[in-house]
Amino acid sequence: MSDHEGTQAGQLPIELILLRQVASYLDLPVFLVDTEGRLVYFNEPAEPLLGLRFDEVGELSMVDWLAAFRPADVDGGALATDAVPLVVALREARACHAVLTISGLDGVRRAIATTAVPIRGQGGLLGAVALFWSAP
Repeated sequence: MSDHEGTQAGQLPIELILLRQVASYLDLPVFLVDTEGRLVYFNEPAEPLLGLRFDEVGELSMVDWLAAFRPADVDGGALATDAVPLVVALREARACHAVLTISGLDGVRRAIATTAVPIRGQGGLLGAVALFWSAP
């Protein structure tokens, strides 16, 4: 367990706090995870695609958000955890882009394009962030 797992944003590394603040101003959907893959924030533009507000969901472990959003390929086939762009960015510390489908928490399946990148600070890897949008 990380020392900030399950904590409020004020106890996150300063870089994640700042990125969360910047994400709150962006018009592009943003999904932010810590080093454990725990969802620590998604912004308001992400809410229609994810099916609920962040305040209604709160922090989720990687296992829980993967189970909730059920990432799949564009044909609906199950996507291996290691193929999810946000997981690639976190585990391999490299950028990753893909078009895939997710199931919103409102039960609606949606196609999205996503680009995920690792977040590094002075102490090393701090987490990862995914930018995403509706795919045609």
